[in-house]
Amino acid sequence: MKLYLGIISIAMLVISVINILLKTAAWYYIIIAVIWCTALQFALDGLIAIAINKMPDRWFGVNNRLYHVTQKEKTLYKKLKVRLWKDKIWELGGLGGFSKKELKEPDNPKYIEKFIIECNKGVLTHRLSYPIGFLAMLTLSGTCIFTIALPVAIVNLFLNILPTMVLRYNTPMLKSILARMERKCKAKPQADTALHP
Repeated sequence: MKLYLGIISIAMLVISVINILLKTAAWYYIIIAVIWCTALQFALDGLIAIAINKMPDRWFGVNNRLYHVTQKEKTLYKKLKVRLWKDKIWELGGLGGFSKKELKEPDNPKYIEKFIIECNKGVLTHRLSYPIGFLAMLTLSGTCIFTIALPVAIVNLFLNILPTMVLRYNTPMLKSILARMERKCKAKPQADTALHP
């Protein structure tokens, strides 16, 4: 959380200072516009998250091909060393009732399945936030569209790409855990049958 708030604060400061130095508008308008665009990003991201959270879990199931992670993607996440920085990314799933910060019930298949569903919901939430963030550009006028609203939208895009990558990185591992559990469950009745003919 500190990392995200730090990035947002620094971005707001840099965007404000550059615009004040370039005299794109009156200094007070610049500050208000930067705060407005940033607050709008939070509001839009929040609305998207609430809407996705209301959708049925069955739309985000374990075997839904829309959320399949390809081998190329897995390779990319390894190259980007997602494993090393993923825990620093802001995780707000707990606000919607399911925290994805840690695996609390690693031996519970229902929990793992729910975790995957929540990851898929998170992916859709963040992906929808990519373009929606640029709506802030419609709320300003003149040069400030490009010197304030656009940079804020780009920061929002960056801050939504990072958790998308973390969620996509985690999903294949969760699916492997779930598949292993399912194999054990199938093998167990066969072993019991062999013991009790």
